[in-house]
Amino acid sequence: MGEILEVLSQYGYVILFALVLAEQIGLPIPAVPVLLGVGALIGAARLNPALALGSALAASLLPDIVWYELGRRRGGRVLGFLCRIALEPDSCVRRTENLFIQRGRSALLIAKFLPGLSTLTPPLAGMVGIARWQFIALDAAGALIWAGAWMALGYVFADALELVASRADRLGHGLVLVVAAILAGYVLVKFVQRRRCLRSLRIARITPEELRRRLETGDQPLAIIDTRSVLDVNAAPYAIPGALWITAEEIDRRHAEVPRDREIVLYCS
Repeated sequence: MGEILEVLSQYGYVILFALVLAEQIGLPIPAVPVLLGVGALIGAARLNPALALGSALAASLLPDIVWYELGRRRGGRVLGFLCRIALEPDSCVRRTENLFIQRGRSALLIAKFLPGLSTLTPPLAGMVGIARWQFIALDAAGALIWAGAWMALGYVFADALELVASRADRLGHGLVLVVAAILAGYVLVKFVQRRRCLRSLRIARITPEELRRRLETGDQPLAIIDTRSVLDVNAAPYAIPGALWITAEEIDRRHAEVPRDREIVLYCS
């Protein structure tokens, strides 16, 4: 068996706990490769499946409960923080909100399978008022389904994973450098894309103070569109006076309602 799986066989529970915890905190560290390796070692009777699932469950629940409580008490501030550290913040938050709108509480059962949504789901669950015991039960079930599915996949394809590990051992540090370069390149591309997007938005941006002044003077008519999701509106049921509520997903369908004879101001938070 490859050196990678050998290390996992000796420190599997600790490594599994650490990487799952890091991913659930929000760090860009994938835990799936370790879950696959742990599944392969379970198939070889070198790790205990109950202990492995328990490690993954504990590592997942601890940060999720913290995020849930922060979302329940701090609401939008928590999402604002996650937006600042995410590579694709706006799309991730929107996709998570849409998942909650479409599936309700059952979204907690599948969120961990969707990249970028796992960390955002717990604070949103707290914001929308899901009861604590319901959240813990559903989140624990989702963590077990997620970890169990990947471990089962590693169990079934243990021979293939052993072959991959042995090939990786032969490539040595060269493979590590290639993988690191690919990850670094991905992060750099996303960072550059985000900076370009923010730069373009600054050109056509209006501050809250400027908007308030123009509304009070009334010298130039404005059309204000509230593009917040249903969850955002329920969490903060306040709006700018005179704003038209059209969620971002409905703009294409309801574009005829947007006035064309005045400047348009969009806001989403």
